Amino acid sequence: MLKSSTCIAVALTALIATTAVADGELNLYSSRHYDTDERLYTDFEEATGITINRIEGKADELIARLEAEGANSPADILLTVDTSRLERAKNAGILQPVESAVLEERVPSNLQDSDNQWFGFSQRGRIIFFDKENVANPPATYADLAKPEYKGLICIRSSSNTYNQTLLASIITHEGAEAAKTWAEGIVANMAREPQGGDTDQLRAIVSGECDIAVSNTYYFARAIRKDVKGLSAERDKVGFVFPNQDSYGAHMNLSGAGVAANAPNKENAILFLEYLASDSAQQYFSSGNDEFPAVPSVELADSVKQLGEFKADDVNLSEVAKNIPEAQKIFNEVGWK
Repeated sequence: MLKSSTCIAVALTALIATTAVADGELNLYSSRHYDTDERLYTDFEEATGITINRIEGKADELIARLEAEGANSPADILLTVDTSRLERAKNAGILQPVESAVLEERVPSNLQDSDNQWFGFSQRGRIIFFDKENVANPPATYADLAKPEYKGLICIRSSSNTYNQTLLASIITHEGAEAAKTWAEGIVANMAREPQGGDTDQLRAIVSGECDIAVSNTYYFARAIRKDVKGLSAERDKVGFVFPNQDSYGAHMNLSGAGVAANAPNKENAILFLEYLASDSAQQYFSSGNDEFPAVPSVELADSVKQLGEFKADDVNLSEVAKNIPEAQKIFNEVGWK
């Protein structure tokens, strides 16, 4: 049985009481660029008395910085989005294994690194969106997107996008590299335009009529349910969506996660912060503040996320998917996916 929020609070309090809390600080390197995360940090500071010092930047820049800083790095935590970046950090040797009964119990095993160097704390489904008026039979699976009947209809981000890299890596994991390459070739053939912009831009392209089908993460659409998103919310009813592969392995889930830096000067504080991110209160805020799916299955969803409905999520081990990311990038290059 998963721990209740009360039990987690007790566990955190006990850990604080028995830990020599360095200088009462936590140095956080974060590529999560959401203003709503501010409450996550202030709640942790108020509960523990530990001051969070934040350095924010793009994931690749932070990873390069940690590598350059080496043993002298002040970083305690790397917090970033997508399995590909977490695996990149692990392979760069800038994370370390973590032993935590709280994390093992709270975070599903498929959302953890096999060596416990990173843990997932929130998820976003990478699914299919379509124009309800123009697409009578939307794709039901990722494979369907590559069918000739959808030629010239699809908008999707570039191959450099980490969400797409991990999606293709998951297809390799499930179906093999040859099938994944055939799929990628089909997507390139079916593109309505060259890849450009972010996920919200793909959704806006449906509204504007530039394309009839798009691939995007769920939280961009859920955000347009919760608040006004220019070029999307006002005509959101025009857009339908499909959670793919419901009769097989389920919809692919992108991950936001974190790990303890290899040379963390405040290691105990860092582990405490990871455990806090797995608590009910923090998990609920990932959903209510940023329209994401919590990593902990028992946590209540925000209304904007609930409105997406129930679906089958792919429970493949993302640590295994991460191993196929280099092959995915190779395939993207071979098929000319810009």
